[in-house]
Amino acid sequence: MDRSSRNRLTDRLLGQFPGESLFDRIARSVCRAGCLPRKELYEAWEVARRVRRRFRGGRVVDLACGHGLLASILLLLDDSSPLAVAVDRRLPTSAMRLAAVMEENWPRLKGRLQLLEADIETLPLTSDDLVVSVHACGGVTDLVLERALSVGARVALLPCCHDLKDRNLGGLEGWLDGPLAMDVLRAGRLREAGYRVTTQQIPCDITPKNRLLLAEPEEKREDTNYGCQTETN
Repeated sequence: MDRSSRNRLTDRLLGQFPGESLFDRIARSVCRAGCLPRKELYEAWEVARRVRRRFRGGRVVDLACGHGLLASILLLLDDSSPLAVAVDRRLPTSAMRLAAVMEENWPRLKGRLQLLEADIETLPLTSDDLVVSVHACGGVTDLVLERALSVGARVALLPCCHDLKDRNLGGLEGWLDGPLAMDVLRAGRLREAGYRVTTQQIPCDITPKNRLLLAEPEEKREDTNYGCQTETN
């Protein structure tokens, strides 16, 4: 199966996910909802499981959320998070359908996922939140980063669509391609703000824009005693 396909998962593909693993059960739910590209299922899953290896608990805030699948998976992987808020300026009309199917299959999600259509800069955040975003285009990734930094929240980003126009790359463009230089500077900004940074990659057969940036304030890491190592798979 081509995991990078943008074709929608539908009932016709239920047989591709016959197992009882959590992933297969989520995949069957997505197939029944019939609204999500295959690529987005795999992206959300690969990001969510890496995030939960590092960060537990707290309200999940999924900014530029699309269908909000990432937020649902993060709740399934860690029941100690009481709530997830999935925010986008314009939610897909099918986002509610996907959420309903997920709640039907996992009743413990009921009332814990809020889909909110709003500008992502308007949602109040706290330092206990876990702020996540997958493929927020261009400068939206920087806005998500700014929102997390403003309150000292943990953050996990999978950037994409790097807009290099008029961008100061700190002189790194002589060694690194533009998008990589931009992500290196993002990691540096977090370190300068007192964050411990972890860099990873999700599998490149899902997306070539696969660099995952995770960070938490040093004092929060000491309080929770999470172990963090750099991974590539």
